[in-house]
Amino acid sequence: MGFAIFLLLLTVLGAGAAAAWVPVAHSGRWLKPLLAFSGAYLFTLTVTHILPEALQLLPGHSTQVGYWVLAGFFGQLLLEVLSQGVEHGHVHHEAAHSPHEGVGRVPFLLLAALVVHSFLEGSILVHSPEVGQVSQNFYAIVVGVALHHMPAAFALATLLRLRLGSFRRVWPGLLIFALASPVGIVISNYVVLSQLLSSGWYAALLGLVAGNFLHVSTTILFETSPEHRLNWPKLAATLAGLLLALAVA
Repeated sequence: MGFAIFLLLLTVLGAGAAAAWVPVAHSGRWLKPLLAFSGAYLFTLTVTHILPEALQLLPGHSTQVGYWVLAGFFGQLLLEVLSQGVEHGHVHHEAAHSPHEGVGRVPFLLLAALVVHSFLEGSILVHSPEVGQVSQNFYAIVVGVALHHMPAAFALATLLRLRLGSFRRVWPGLLIFALASPVGIVISNYVVLSQLLSSGWYAALLGLVAGNFLHVSTTILFETSPEHRLNWPKLAATLAGLLLALAVA
């Protein structure tokens, strides 16, 4: 558990720190393949593991899981209105200079959307023998969340630097984002674990996050090749993410 929290913190803070010395113009060389890899990994893990586990936890109530998947999918669509797609590694200059939140001010709505998104991802990371395969593949999902957070942290740090004018002022917002998933882990494992497992809410939470992951991963995979042409680096990264998720799951 401690290693998972450390990895998630290190991933966000490390990727955010990289934004201080990697120019945005040059980030596409490694950012798009990384996005394709993480998108394929998340999509495969969701379809082969998270969704089946949610259905197994609510036998005879698969329709309810479907509703939660839909809520997660379309809920993420609403969150992205506020986050401007930062969780996909996007840096929109109009978001950095939004008329609603002036230059020099922290974009609180954007940051709040990212925190909710990250908190939900951390909340499904329950490491308990009572939850079967989730426990067995705990670290497989941790790796997926960490991979997903790398481009998001890079984009957030870049956007905050554009908005605030100083990289030193980026760290508080970046730290808040970094802590969201670990806080979700701690609450699910040490505060409400028994309630989650006894009430069926854990299955609902899995369905919600599965819908969230499906939206994020498919958006990433479609957006990394908007011209719909064969891109060998992207194809190789996508296949690598697919095969790794199959191997660990």
